[in-house]
Amino acid sequence: MHVIAGFAAGGGVDITARLIGQWLSERLGQTFVIENRPGAGGNIGTETVVNAAPDGYTLLLATVPNAVNATLYEKLNFNFVRDIAPVGGIIRVPQVILVHPSVPAKTLRNSSPMPRPVPERSTWRRPAMAARRHMAGELFNVMAGVNLVHVPYRGQGPA
Repeated sequence: MHVIAGFAAGGGVDITARLIGQWLSERLGQTFVIENRPGAGGNIGTETVVNAAPDGYTLLLATVPNAVNATLYEKLNFNFVRDIAPVGGIIRVPQVILVHPSVPAKTLRNSSPMPRPVPERSTWRRPAMAARRHMAGELFNVMAGVNLVHVPYRGQGPA
């Protein structure tokens, strides 16, 4: 069995795929090979699975970008909703913002006492376009009324 992770090694998708693969191997007595196919916000890995033999031996660890990409990209070589059949949910990841206790703001709405970032010096990293962190960062920009510059990386591990 193959589990395709559409993102770079060392990140959350890769680690989750390896943990799930090990768990499945132990329970089913079958080897699960984890294969990273990073690029295009997960689209390369997804296309690999869509084009695989329809024998049930190739799985995709689908993530938030798979759903988002269906709306962002005008032309994909697959239709995610039509071409991928869900098997089960495996993980939920909350989004949180942490600040030092000395910061007077307790919510984004009352963050006015916080110093405003200088856009050319204030950055945040993102591992992939349309990934959960990218969407959360853009939402933060809107809610906090700031314009932090995002710095793209080739994966969560490198970021």
